[in-house]
Amino acid sequence: MQRAASARFIATGLELGGKDPAYVRADARLDHAVENLVDGAFFNSGQSCCGIERIYVHAALYDAFVEGAVELTRQYRLGDPRDADTNLGPMARAAAADFVRGQVGEAVKAGARALIDPSAFPRDAAGTPYMAPQILVDVDHSMRVMTEESFGPVVGIMKVASDEEAVRLMNDSAFGLTAAIWTTDEAAALRLGGELETGTVFMNRCDYLDPALAWTGVKDSGRGCTLSALGYEALTRPKSFHLRTTL
Repeated sequence: MQRAASARFIATGLELGGKDPAYVRADARLDHAVENLVDGAFFNSGQSCCGIERIYVHAALYDAFVEGAVELTRQYRLGDPRDADTNLGPMARAAAADFVRGQVGEAVKAGARALIDPSAFPRDAAGTPYMAPQILVDVDHSMRVMTEESFGPVVGIMKVASDEEAVRLMNDSAFGLTAAIWTTDEAAALRLGGELETGTVFMNRCDYLDPALAWTGVKDSGRGCTLSALGYEALTRPKSFHLRTTL
């Protein structure tokens, strides 16, 4: 798209994907973080440009967070989206689901542990768009599932010892669309947010947009800006009038 546009001397605004991280600090409200991050990872079967794809949890909360996330994930009901009992539908196509299954399988072979048993979700089947949600632990950044966009119902969770380690890992990505920080310390969220290489920083929420705020990405997440007053600049061209009325 960029090459085609450049031949016509026109500007482009491109949103090209993400690998959006979240950090749960030691002072976070655990129940709120679990509820929102599980939803942030699995909403629309993970098919959201700003969905959570990797989570870093401070060691003080790690075990309890993982336990809570697994318990909540097991309550999902994978099925036909036209069924009122369904709260996790299929992916857009079978190939997309199999791509995510490939990431999960590679990670497990490399030492990751999958905490959700797909057999608990009867509709889950390889070669179909129906894929059970999955939580991976014992993951690291040598695994595609932690570095390559998944765009599906899988999330990796890593334990960290400090804010500094969390920021380093969150920034260790070719993408930079959004990042989320769970904390009760607003000053800490602002400080850490300033160090994150991302277009949007959330505090205590994720997978969300506000039409009044600029929506933009850095690195391989794209270029340009939509939403907010700034978004109109990509669609308009300024014209200036400089009038001298006194002679």
